[in-house]
Amino acid sequence: MTVSGLRYAVADRMLLDGVDLQVRAGESAAVVGPSGSGKSTLLGCVLGLIRPAQGRVDVAGQDVVRMRQRALERHRSRYMGVVFQFGELLPELTPVENVALAALLGGTPSARAYERAEGLLRDLGVPCDGAPTDRLSGGERQRTAVARALVNEPALLLADEPTGALDRATRDSVSELLFDVPRRWGCALVVVTHDAEVADRADRCLELTGAALVRRRAGDRS
Repeated sequence: MTVSGLRYAVADRMLLDGVDLQVRAGESAAVVGPSGSGKSTLLGCVLGLIRPAQGRVDVAGQDVVRMRQRALERHRSRYMGVVFQFGELLPELTPVENVALAALLGGTPSARAYERAEGLLRDLGVPCDGAPTDRLSGGERQRTAVARALVNEPALLLADEPTGALDRATRDSVSELLFDVPRRWGCALVVVTHDAEVADRADRCLELTGAALVRRRAGDRS
């Protein structure tokens, strides 16, 4: 993924002013910054949900900023996965069904979708006993969300405050899993977080401040 010269403002407030970011396959980057600094706006631009005034967002060889809606939706489904703070899973479905649904919507044949869903969940330590997702622990739900994001073998995995709703022990477990994803599955990973300890696990940590993205040294929490 390569972000180049991204500019976006709301009313008279500049949130992104010439932002650049490159994360290669197998690498991870964390983006930190105070609430309202534009972190979620940056993710929205990468996903093609927000159209910036200027700039490019290249994912898997295509500039999502200039794609038409239908082509963008196909590209997003095929090449991008997202993990949200609260998982955004369907509680009445089993973990396997939640994960397989994402694959089915991406055009994967049913048998293959369920086979891949079960394999990912087992790899990530989530029980596949047929119980509905709402019976899982918080950590198991986030692991299910990671499996759902990976099921279509994306080039880019985005995580928006993925540990924000978890207790400390579960946060550490999910963080360890998440930052191991680029090595295990060969995708690029971008994590937006308020948690400095989570951010320090990334290969690079950047801070969004004053509408600019600047490098932050690991362990620097000033």
